[in-house]
Amino acid sequence: MAQPEITFRHGPCSASIFENEYTRGGESFTMRTVSFQRSYLDKEGNWQRTNSLKVNDIPKAVLVLNKAYEFLTSTGQAEAEANAVMAD
Repeated sequence: MAQPEITFRHGPCSASIFENEYTRGGESFTMRTVSFQRSYLDKEGNWQRTNSLKVNDIPKAVLVLNKAYEFLTSTGQAEAEANAVMAD
């Protein structure tokens, strides 16, 4: 699995940003995606991951997703991706 460019964590919640290379119409471009997950210990004491949230996880999820959004928009990536989508 590819390594994330950066990961934001708060408690059990994390948002990781990945760079993905695409080719469309003979042109290559990079687009970033965000992967969200919550970690927890199962009954056997092993770490697991899920996308489901408990009520107390919601503020933590909002925090890490906001950090991911700030990172993406501060690098100009959002504008570049919007232009790539509009070219479809």
